[in-house]
Amino acid sequence: MENMHHGAGAAGWEIAGAVLMVAWMVVMWAAVAVLIVGLRKQVRPWMYKTSLGVIALGVIAQIGHFQEHVLQAGYWIGHNNSPAWMTPWGTGLANGFGAVDPSNKTLGMEILHLVGNFHFLAGLVGVALITHRAIESQARKWARMGVVMQGIHGLEHVALTVSVLLGYKAIGLSTWFGLLDPGPGLWTYRVWWHFLANVIGTTIFALALINLWRERATIEATFHETDAVEERKPVTVAEPVPVR
Repeated sequence: MENMHHGAGAAGWEIAGAVLMVAWMVVMWAAVAVLIVGLRKQVRPWMYKTSLGVIALGVIAQIGHFQEHVLQAGYWIGHNNSPAWMTPWGTGLANGFGAVDPSNKTLGMEILHLVGNFHFLAGLVGVALITHRAIESQARKWARMGVVMQGIHGLEHVALTVSVLLGYKAIGLSTWFGLLDPGPGLWTYRVWWHFLANVIGTTIFALALINLWRERATIEATFHETDAVEERKPVTVAEPVPVR
C-alpha cells in the first residue's frame, strides 16, 4: 500500500464521497455522545431508536469496509508479488481524501481506512449502549469485546495516519512500526494483518447482532422501565389546611 498515490487531480465526485464519509462518521459519533450523556440521567424510548440507528449505520459501513479487505486478500492470492490493490470505489474515495495534501502520496488511503474503522467502532459502541441496562445480555458481552478489540485496531490506524501526515513512513503494527521497506514483504504482511483483524472484528460484531436480535424484547423493555415506575408511583395529595 506504500506505493499508492492518491489525491492528485481528484474528481469532484471523489471529494464529495470523502466528505460524505466524514459526515457519516461525525453523525454517528455525535449520536454516541448524546446517548452517553442521556443514558447517565434517565433512559427514554427515543434512546433505543437512536442506538438502533447508530448500529444500522455501522452495519452498512462495515459491509463496505469488510468487502474491501476481502477483495484485497483475493487479489493478493493471484498477484502475491504485486503492490497491494484497492477496488475502484476504494481508490476513488482515497483520491478524495488525498486532496487534503496531494503531495503526500499515501495520505488519502490512510485517512480512508481510519474513517472506515471509526464507522465500525461506532457501530459496536452502539450495541454496547443499547444494552447498557441489560447487564447479563450476551449481545452486551460480545459488543464490549468488540469495542476493546476495534478500539485497539482504531488506534493503530490513528498511528498510521498521523505518521504519514507528518511525512514519515506509516508506523503501526501492520508495518512492523515502519521497519518493513516497501515491497512484497510489506504488502503481504499489511494486507493479511488488516484482513484477519477485520475477519475477527466482523465476526464479533455479527455475534453481537445475532444476540441483540434474540434478546430484542428484553433489551427494548429496559428503555421503558423508568416510565413504568413513574406510572406506578403514588401521587401525594396535600392535606387540607384546617380552618380556624
